[in-house]
Amino acid sequence: MTLAAAEVRGRRARARTSRREEKARSSGVLRHAYPMWFYLPAGVLYVVFFAVPTFASFYFSLTRWTLFDIEFIGLENYVRFFQEPQLVTGFVNTLIYGVTTSGAKVVIGLALGVLLTSQIIARGYLRSVVFFPVLVSTIGVGVMFTALLDPFDGLVNAVLGAFGFEGPGWFTDPSIALLTVAAVDVWKGLGIATLIYIAGLVAIPQEYYEAARVDGAGRWQQFRSITLPLVMPATGTVIILSLIGGLRSFDLIWATTGGGPGFASDVIASVIYKQYQAGFYGLSTAGNVILFVVVTAVMVPITMLINRKAVER
Repeated sequence: MTLAAAEVRGRRARARTSRREEKARSSGVLRHAYPMWFYLPAGVLYVVFFAVPTFASFYFSLTRWTLFDIEFIGLENYVRFFQEPQLVTGFVNTLIYGVTTSGAKVVIGLALGVLLTSQIIARGYLRSVVFFPVLVSTIGVGVMFTALLDPFDGLVNAVLGAFGFEGPGWFTDPSIALLTVAAVDVWKGLGIATLIYIAGLVAIPQEYYEAARVDGAGRWQQFRSITLPLVMPATGTVIILSLIGGLRSFDLIWATTGGGPGFASDVIASVIYKQYQAGFYGLSTAGNVILFVVVTAVMVPITMLINRKAVER
């Protein structure tokens, strides 16, 4: 075969190959166009149950409305909401509650994750015990701890009294009521944080630890140089989920303290609910919009920062 004939045959082969690739790409486009229809039911549900109510809430926050009447009043609801005396307390308490619960879940969840991925006895049973509170209803948890922490008849104060200590009013003392609810929230949601950390820890290749031990690194050095950096994606997930839950928390607070005593444990969500109970529907809708803006304003920069740190690592 001459060199010219070989070149011609090679060009024909390359042409056939490119035609096959072109055909495959075009058929692939056609194939992937049909599954788009499967997004339609989810899209309809999203529009009906999320997009429409969200935009409707923005409109109704600018009105004075009842079930039978709507009056457009502009930004009056927002002005009145920010004039409410308990709003400042609600804002501060919301931030304290969100930061406290989120930080505690990160620290304790990581510690439990490290413990429950080590070689300890009854590891599977202990994992189930840690995760069990997640399965319990939040209202049920609130009612249970209300009984346990009752200042007069509660089991916790009775045990403290048996040892000579006078138990405080866990949910009735304004100085500790919010932190008590936060502690109950941590107990309730710690299982999710621990589970996320366990998933992140078991994904770390053991070769890293073996190499560190060969180099003479101790347990603390391994934890600081290997575990903490490689578990950052799990930490970011725990922070985001727990902080969003803390900023939006309502059901546990309402089941235990009702926002009291006074306004000591009121958060934005409980302030909104009290406005709704009083019949100020437009005002409470404006409060929901404010809560949405607050959560978005806090979470967007934190999420961007966490993602940036994860990429850098």
